[in-house]
Amino acid sequence: MKRIVTIQDISCVGKCSLTVALPIISATGVEAAIIPTAVLSTHTMFKNFTCKDLDDQILPIAEHWKNEGITFDAFYTGYLASAKQIDKVITLINSLKRDKDLVIIDPAMADNGKLYPAFDENFPREMARLCAEADIVLPNITEACYMTDTPYREEYDEAFAKEVMEKLAAQGAKKVVLTGAQFGGKYGVMLYDSETKEYYNYYQEKIDAAFHGTGDIFSSTFTGLLVRGKSIEESIAVAADYTAECIRITKNDDKANWYGVDFERAIPYLIDRM
Repeated sequence: MKRIVTIQDISCVGKCSLTVALPIISATGVEAAIIPTAVLSTHTMFKNFTCKDLDDQILPIAEHWKNEGITFDAFYTGYLASAKQIDKVITLINSLKRDKDLVIIDPAMADNGKLYPAFDENFPREMARLCAEADIVLPNITEACYMTDTPYREEYDEAFAKEVMEKLAAQGAKKVVLTGAQFGGKYGVMLYDSETKEYYNYYQEKIDAAFHGTGDIFSSTFTGLLVRGKSIEESIAVAADYTAECIRITKNDDKANWYGVDFERAIPYLIDRM
């Protein structure tokens, strides 16, 4: 069985980060190992949440795995709480990665033109160092702009999106998957392969709803399917459609919780698509 290690926080309630990644990767038929970077009582859209930083556990866990001869087919990172954690994740990857293993980075740090409250203006520069180690990086347009020192545009065209993706690839990432791309009435995901210089776009009907954690759902689904053996294009399409199905189910349920999507109810759809 293929094995992924995903490195990100645990928000104990909130349907994001590891509480999303673990079940979704497992549903794709891939073993999910985890390194929790922090434990939060809820995600950060709640008030008065608690947070326990687990920074001091990252490298000891990696060292134990190395001593046990445990290997991984992919390294997948999500929300990292500090630049110090970025340094440790780079060390971990360099220590455990074999030549054929994938490195997939979701630079979860910003959206809608703004950094998340926990990060300062220097953080994107540090995240760009991690993305330079990636085979595949999964930013939204805000994150891509921050990491390439490109002024953010709320409205943009396809040419601007391609320009930012190419800038990010020039920093080291082999492939860039731009999530939530929207222009000219189109909405979806764009792929740029820096080795072939080719693009692939997957567009959908935009659903008029926004929920926390949908980026984690896309990234976890995409990573699980890719490691399982699907092509990158098929992994993008199924991950995008599954994320949309999660949003659709939640939007149509008057009793759904506000803090995330009901991805659990859409898992049968994911399995059917595989």
